[in-house]
Amino acid sequence: MGQRITERFIKSLEPPEAGNRVYYDTDIVGFGARITVAGVVSFVLNYYARGRERRYTIGRYPELNATAAREEALALREIIRQGGDPMERKQNDRAAPTIADLYNDYIERHAKIHLRPNTIRSAEGMATKHILPKIGHIKVADLTRRDVEELHNSVKDAPYQANRVRALLSKMMNLAKAWEWRDDNPCEGVPKFREEKRERWLSTQEIERLCDALDKYANQLVANAIRLMLLTGARKSEALTARWEDFNIELGVWTKPSHHTKQKRTEHVPLSAPAVQLLASMKERADGNAHLFPGDVAEEPLNEIKWAWAKLCKQAKIENVRIHDLRHTYASHLVSSGMSLPIVGRLLGHTQPQTTARYAHLADDPLRQATNRFASIVAAARSRKRAEVVPLRSDREA
Repeated sequence: MGQRITERFIKSLEPPEAGNRVYYDTDIVGFGARITVAGVVSFVLNYYARGRERRYTIGRYPELNATAAREEALALREIIRQGGDPMERKQNDRAAPTIADLYNDYIERHAKIHLRPNTIRSAEGMATKHILPKIGHIKVADLTRRDVEELHNSVKDAPYQANRVRALLSKMMNLAKAWEWRDDNPCEGVPKFREEKRERWLSTQEIERLCDALDKYANQLVANAIRLMLLTGARKSEALTARWEDFNIELGVWTKPSHHTKQKRTEHVPLSAPAVQLLASMKERADGNAHLFPGDVAEEPLNEIKWAWAKLCKQAKIENVRIHDLRHTYASHLVSSGMSLPIVGRLLGHTQPQTTARYAHLADDPLRQATNRFASIVAAARSRKRAEVVPLRSDREA
């Protein structure tokens, strides 16, 4: 005989002598209260799906009271009436991928195939420090815009880094859409923090002090890597991964392979005479190694020189300068000396004119020289005109 499952009835239940016992409700088909020998009470729902009887555990008492359990049972019965299977849905939810699962697939199925090693290391650092600890446990299908905003805001003290974290998560969510894990990208519409663009490059005096420090530095392998970056405007990753087979020292050309360049295309860069001289002297002492700057691990290039750069900056008495600012230094001095932006852009390997346009204001000096030159032409013409005018004598003078 059934019982109406109420709060009073639940409190009156006695544990069975062995196993468990289920008491079914008189009003809701399949709804019942199960009590174990240990006295643990849970609410369940028995139903049929595709010809099989299934038992779905709604929740445990007292975390879920009898009234709430009845409401949940009615909602589940409606799902079953419409052809749904609550048990299957729960199993699917448990198996649904989390943000941590998405990140692992992002690395294996996207990053390792399409991205450079340095970019992968950067993504791993952001994910380990910010994304996985905060939202790694959330199901991909359950991630909300609010979750993204909270993650983004948690890094607001470092706006540039916060925007890179948001960009990484957005790329992951776009892949989730492509893999049909969800239909939208909750990162879209989350505003970026304003970034203050760095405008730092070395003055002529700072370059002189840096060169002196490089000459005195104990590790000349590292010193040569920095010299090459300074003389060519190359990115750190391009310089450190360079191989001797990429250089034609006789012609003075550096052929950067596509898998080492940011734009994923092969670049042929002409080298200056000092750069060629540097490479020629290094080649004499290369000792057969394939890399210009071999690392401690056999057949691997030098990996990182941040520690050396910090020491050199201290010795050269230059502050607030990153290694990447050597590239800005190369471009800035070329533009300010009169080189055109398209030429500088080609030397730097830029594919978009707006990338080089950040140096446009530095072209002010040659422009001023040009306009002053025309002003001097006008002034000279006026002087000649005045010299050619012969004043007429008056009749009285005649």
